[in-house]
Amino acid sequence: MPSISKKGLQMPASPIRKLVPYAEEAKKRGVKVYHLNIGQPDIPTTELALQAIRNFDLKVIEYSHSAGILSYRKKLTEYYHKHGIEITPDQIIVAAGASEAILFAMSTCMDPGDEIIIPEPFYANYNGFAVNTGVVVIPINSNIEDGFALPPISEFEKVITPRTKAIMVCNPNNPTGYLYSQEELEILKQLALKYDLYLFADEVYREFCYDGRKHHSFMQMEGLDENVILFDSVSKRYSACGVRVGCMITRNKDVIANAMKFAQARLSPPTLGQVAAEAAVDTPDSYFVEVEKEYLARRNVVVEAINKIPGAFCPNPSGAFYVVARLPIDDSDVFCQWLLESFNYKGETVMLAPATGFYSTPGKGKDEIRISYVLKIEDLKQSMICLEEALKVYPGRNS
Repeated sequence: MPSISKKGLQMPASPIRKLVPYAEEAKKRGVKVYHLNIGQPDIPTTELALQAIRNFDLKVIEYSHSAGILSYRKKLTEYYHKHGIEITPDQIIVAAGASEAILFAMSTCMDPGDEIIIPEPFYANYNGFAVNTGVVVIPINSNIEDGFALPPISEFEKVITPRTKAIMVCNPNNPTGYLYSQEELEILKQLALKYDLYLFADEVYREFCYDGRKHHSFMQMEGLDENVILFDSVSKRYSACGVRVGCMITRNKDVIANAMKFAQARLSPPTLGQVAAEAAVDTPDSYFVEVEKEYLARRNVVVEAINKIPGAFCPNPSGAFYVVARLPIDDSDVFCQWLLESFNYKGETVMLAPATGFYSTPGKGKDEIRISYVLKIEDLKQSMICLEEALKVYPGRNS
């Protein structure tokens, strides 16, 4: 029998999706499952994007330019201008989601064995992208006690080696919802300039900031033109995950020129997705005002409910639509599977993402779970009741 590659065996399973078979079996048994495991918004996709797809009238759906349709890239420069980021169309490569953009950047900027520092917990697929490209993730721990704030600069400097090529942050953060401040970005700027590192900035949740907090971008900072690579996506912003359109942006000409080779090798990003994404740029600000109001209310429901559960703790994040909560459990992987396989409360249960998959350090996240508060408030309230009842009877509960 032919063998599987080492890379294939090392590729981590998604903590967000790996329990899907158990959820499907629970549904077959008639159990209602509240899906809090995945960041799939239930907010209606912006109508402008839907209209653009309905009105698409070309006779042939052609390949686009490998960097993306020029009219879309020009439109994106208008969007970023509104957010204080000045770029040109030739500094953008459109990709099949931010995921492909990150793969392009890792492949362009790093060789197998090179190291990228990422505060953990972090978006689980960063581990997968690193395996795919042969890059080594060097995690530094952030703590639930302070809401997963940026670790001190000394913690970064402890792990910087001659193989270190980049630091990566997601801002606002997935999975923690933490929103990095201007001061924290300044710390990372100092590191990047001192050690000549790339700064990989995942900013797909830019619009999701609460409590009067403002989003700050590395692309707004002076002196980092050669260092910063920005990743973005329409998935969450316009509630359009399935169009699979994102981008990488950098003012570094060498990075763009070489990343284009990878873009050409995969031919082009999705044409129909770009049509929808280009139209979505004109989405009125009122859309985001209502979305922010809805997610803020949802966050408050989840955070307040968890913190009322004996032995549980949940920070109050200021961004994205996720929380990482600490629960009185022995093993989050076992607990999340048990919820689907062996538990229901009045015919209902909840699907969560075990936080172990959002860490690179073995053993971390064993008593933590990630929740995506992407359901309507009434469903969130019911799911929190299920969670509280589950913790009362879970065999692996820690007192």
